[in-house]
Amino acid sequence: MIFDRRDYANDTLLHLYRELLKPRLIEEKMLILLRQGKVSKWFSGIGQEAISVGSTLALEADEYILPLHRNLGVFTARQVPLGRLFAQWQGKPLGYTKGRDRSFHFGTNEHHIVGMISHLGPQLAVAGGIALADVLDAKPRVTLTYSGDGGASEGDFHEALNVAAVWQLPVIFMIENNGYGLSTPSNEQFRFKSFVDKGPAYGMEAVQVDGNNVLDVFATVCRLAEDLRQNPRPVLVEALTFRMRGHEEASGTKYVPAELLQEWAQKDPVDNYEKWLLAEGILTETARHSLREQLKKEIEAGLAEADAAPGPSADTARELADVYAPFAPAPANPPADGPAPVRRFIDAISEGLRQSMARHPGLVLMGQDIAEYGGVFKITEGFVAEFGKARVRNTPLCESAIVGAGLGLSVRGKKAMVEMQFADFVTCGFNQIVNNLAKSHYRWGQAADVVIRMPTGAGTAAGPFHSQSNEAWFTHVPGLKVVYPSNPHDAKGLLCAAFDDPNPVLYFEHKLLYRSLSGPVPDGYYTTPIGEAALARTGEALSVVTYGMGVHWALAACAELNIDADILDLRTLLPWDAEAVRRTVAKTGRLLVLHEDTLTGGLGGEIVAWVAEHCFQHLDAPVQRVAGLDTPIPFAAPLEADFLPQQRLKERLAWLQAY
Repeated sequence: MIFDRRDYANDTLLHLYRELLKPRLIEEKMLILLRQGKVSKWFSGIGQEAISVGSTLALEADEYILPLHRNLGVFTARQVPLGRLFAQWQGKPLGYTKGRDRSFHFGTNEHHIVGMISHLGPQLAVAGGIALADVLDAKPRVTLTYSGDGGASEGDFHEALNVAAVWQLPVIFMIENNGYGLSTPSNEQFRFKSFVDKGPAYGMEAVQVDGNNVLDVFATVCRLAEDLRQNPRPVLVEALTFRMRGHEEASGTKYVPAELLQEWAQKDPVDNYEKWLLAEGILTETARHSLREQLKKEIEAGLAEADAAPGPSADTARELADVYAPFAPAPANPPADGPAPVRRFIDAISEGLRQSMARHPGLVLMGQDIAEYGGVFKITEGFVAEFGKARVRNTPLCESAIVGAGLGLSVRGKKAMVEMQFADFVTCGFNQIVNNLAKSHYRWGQAADVVIRMPTGAGTAAGPFHSQSNEAWFTHVPGLKVVYPSNPHDAKGLLCAAFDDPNPVLYFEHKLLYRSLSGPVPDGYYTTPIGEAALARTGEALSVVTYGMGVHWALAACAELNIDADILDLRTLLPWDAEAVRRTVAKTGRLLVLHEDTLTGGLGGEIVAWVAEHCFQHLDAPVQRVAGLDTPIPFAAPLEADFLPQQRLKERLAWLQAY
């Protein structure tokens, strides 16, 4: 291995050595502790340390890095305290996730690190969001994110690189090509010869570096980072390396040919760099021995601190409290100066969005065709002229990358709105929502300040891919908030409240209501409290609990049948207002739960179960559920009408009243 010292001072070369040796010695200790049962799992980076250390030291301290399993050198080079790091691996509260996640599944904003989730690819898009925030703030910074060669087969890899290239984001995509995705060799992962072949296809520069040569990695990333700070754009770096141990220790390396292991053992990044330093007289044998002893003492001290720290103890109240970022909303009441003007449902959404943009200068809107075109429903028409294209951004068809970018903007203290062109398309961003946005605060205290707008619902003969009611998918996910307005007043108020809230909020807006429903909407800024239901109608005979379009179906059916009903509009589906449900059930003794979503697995089942558990003594009749058919939503109007629950609603209401 050839090392080119360039014009680096001896102190720089020795600092690189110290930081290269440190993770190796920690790993050697961890492997002993793993055999002793003191560490539950270990993903070894032995043989790959030069990539983490060289690239991390090439960046400024306030530039974010998004590492993976084998990037221990990122954490040690950023001087993460060893006691806390070891406590993290032991699942202790002293660690960064309070025992809620393991290994490197955590971040620390103090050290400008955002940790991975097990799905590997999503952090690539988060890096893009962090870089976007820096571009918007005119900060000359870069963001560094890692991917393995196996993980680069995921769709998130393509989406993240595509978005970064289109938006010219200063991201260094570091591909650690170690030849295997767990046990699957590269020739069964992809057909191209080298990852640098991918760069031009995305319109970005791509370079290859010897990932076992710490000086080459350091010099390459230094050069690129300095350039990207002045000329923002993404770059792909392929670092050739090899993993000398199993994907994780239990998997072993029996699938690797022995001669290949021997070949790469000769390229060990620590041993070769150490030998070169000794040969050049930059490092003495005495200094080498002294440094090893010093690092071992630091490691033992860190282990002693972690061992002495108290272990985890379950506290249900604390666990529940940490699911969401703390937020005590200050109610913003609408102005009381005369009657509110009448606005359409769609105009109320647009106005709430516009006033929130003015209220939150760090809010960025992202979605397909939302800029000059104004979105397919024209909700953001005119926004580019008012707020500029930097904050009102057309996106490629990359739902996962855009949701991930929203989290990245949050890391830098901004807010994001992601518009799904239709709620049906959210499936393409599902992982980012349920595993990244929803869990980030619970795992390591990072709020995901993202609102996802979801045009939803049937009634427009749009068929099975533009008409779904999929809100129940998300009401099962702790960490998300889900709101669903039924009228123009709440459409604006809930949207404004969603932007105030630092937690991820899914905002469902029924497409059929856009231009068919009007109502009073105050001019000024105001919020509708998230988590509070409201009575759309009061009555004594029975209670209907519903939301969205269901409110209007219930009002019409009760009027037609002359039923004196309480109609409770949930407005928020997660967390839903259980006490409001309790009050109306106690009042009438009869309950029907209604929603457009399919019956099986819908939110109605959860509400009915809760009522059976908590309100049984108030019931005078069996609780009823009415919902969409358990089929996909058909296209033809008669079939769609049969899918929707209006006729079944009238039958069940009459039955419940007569019971």
